[in-house]
Amino acid sequence: MLEWKTTMLAALGVLFIGLSKAGFGGGLGMLTTPLCVLAFGAGGKPAMFAVGVILPLLCAGDAFSLYHYWGKWEKRNLRCLLPGVIVGVAVGSQLFRALSDRALNFWIGVIAMVFVLFQLAKEWVFRAEGEFRPTALIGLPFGFGAGVTSTIAHGAGPLVTMFLVPQKLPKEIFVGTTVLVFTWINWIKVPFFVANDVITWETLRTGLYYFPLVPLGVWVGVWLNRRMSEKFFLNAVYAITFLAGLQLVLGWDVSRLWR
Repeated sequence: MLEWKTTMLAALGVLFIGLSKAGFGGGLGMLTTPLCVLAFGAGGKPAMFAVGVILPLLCAGDAFSLYHYWGKWEKRNLRCLLPGVIVGVAVGSQLFRALSDRALNFWIGVIAMVFVLFQLAKEWVFRAEGEFRPTALIGLPFGFGAGVTSTIAHGAGPLVTMFLVPQKLPKEIFVGTTVLVFTWINWIKVPFFVANDVITWETLRTGLYYFPLVPLGVWVGVWLNRRMSEKFFLNAVYAITFLAGLQLVLGWDVSRLWR
């Protein structure tokens, strides 16, 4: 009984990768990590296992999005963010060795909760912002923070958004630039994850079972874009994300809820 419910919870998390890559709901992919950590954790796997399963699936989702938005980006953002990202990923990968599984759960939960609070407050934050042109100096701390949070929890969304939104890019260019930045971030993480045994043959095999849900999520995202109120859907998703993050912070035994 526990196994199939664990599988369904992880499947839901992976489905959100495709939804977010389809441009529905902005940062919905942020829900993937806390849900998969909860799901695989209930099955006895550490948080690092979930993080390793997710990365190749994110890379696959990036490939779908990159094809759709090819060339529709502002490359100067990548040049500004990339140096900090590389350093941040290197630092974040070392944290895997320093953090216990409980500490990793805690920080993934904190990042998930901060993401929700950021999403709720971002319109108010950006209302007072003027347009600015990105520079390497400004991009360095944003890239570093994005590299660290993406390595620990695949959670760089808020920092990348904070860097891009004040530029007031056209919607399609904004989405395409976001796709480009995350594609580079995720591929930069791959060799670090392999070297630190975060990606293993076991995580690759597990991820392969869930891979079909990525293109399915893209299709569902396109369908939802045409038929469903995004605001209603997002409110529900943010509530789930916040509760999942709270559970990881407090360390409740989620498996007891479905035994």
